[in-house]
Amino acid sequence: MTEPGPESGRRSGPDSEESFAYPGTELDLFRHANNWKRYFLAQMRPFIRGRVLEVGAGLGANTERAYSLGEQWVCLEPDPGMAEGLRRMLETGKLQPDRCMVVEGTMDAVAAEAQFDTILYIDVLEHIEGDAAELVTAVARLKPGGHLLVLSPAHPWLYSPFDEEIGHFRRYTKKSLAALQPGGTTLVRLRYLDAAGILASAANRFLLKKAVVARRDIEVWDRLLVPMSRLIDPLTLYTLGKSVLAVWRKARQNAEHRPTV
Repeated sequence: MTEPGPESGRRSGPDSEESFAYPGTELDLFRHANNWKRYFLAQMRPFIRGRVLEVGAGLGANTERAYSLGEQWVCLEPDPGMAEGLRRMLETGKLQPDRCMVVEGTMDAVAAEAQFDTILYIDVLEHIEGDAAELVTAVARLKPGGHLLVLSPAHPWLYSPFDEEIGHFRRYTKKSLAALQPGGTTLVRLRYLDAAGILASAANRFLLKKAVVARRDIEVWDRLLVPMSRLIDPLTLYTLGKSVLAVWRKARQNAEHRPTV
């Protein structure tokens, strides 16, 4: 396989060849958000299978928890330092070398023939200016019947100095994320997650206006608000939340295109 993919950081689009360095420091804080990671991975689990490409694998915090769901897991990371950290996880056994591999680069470098059953963008797409083109590139590397999953921060009105500091171009609504649907796919899941977390995000946006979030803030949200959200979200039919999840399925080959006998 040639080198791929997008990032956990900010870049100008899928054709960017610039050396990439992620600007934020929050990944180390959020890697300990165990309740949140269990929650969103439970939402994703029905769609993760086979050969998986995790775009912007970062520090490997999501990889550690999820790679057992696939048969082969490819960690795509453009930040050289983070890619090296992922390789060390393979060397130390935190990730199984027979199940995982690390590719340093961006999605446009992934060969089209390197087909995947699942492609994941977990808090990554908002860092990419050319988000629509990015998803088109991703779907070209998705097998028929495969799934493209995107989890991103929700609601432009919650965009704060913290978002800007860590390289977010935008936050999404269900409508704006759904509008990015690549051709040849069907939207199979679209929902907001973490209704209780809106309170914390709104407090930062309008009151605290922090560009840097403390570990204590993350711990309070993860321990208190996320468990509340797991109860509240189904009751609201997933119509509220500070994050938005979209899942698209790529069309299978059409039966009428099969050769006749």
